[in-house]
Amino acid sequence: MSGLSLSILIIASAFEVGGDALIRKWLHGAVYFLLLGALLLTAYGTLINLAPMNFNRMMGVYIVLFFVASQLAGYWFFQEKMTLPLLVGGGFIVAGGMIIQFWTRA
Repeated sequence: MSGLSLSILIIASAFEVGGDALIRKWLHGAVYFLLLGALLLTAYGTLINLAPMNFNRMMGVYIVLFFVASQLAGYWFFQEKMTLPLLVGGGFIVAGGMIIQFWTRA
């Protein structure tokens, strides 16, 4: 995976998680959270499709980045702690992403 692809996927995950968090805030707050969330989610959908990768492989790797970004956002913005089941399940997600990215065809 190129540095460009990785950069795109990292930024896209931040946009998606940020957009989701803003939508969640909107459910309990001001309407501008909805507008900002919608803008970030639209930016995510556009940006991720600019990554010069095979779609299936891209999404497999993206899921790992999305998981990590989601856990960080949950901790920072919503004061949610990671539990053992979340860590174990997350380990499987990361392992799956590594297999998708690094397993070469024989």
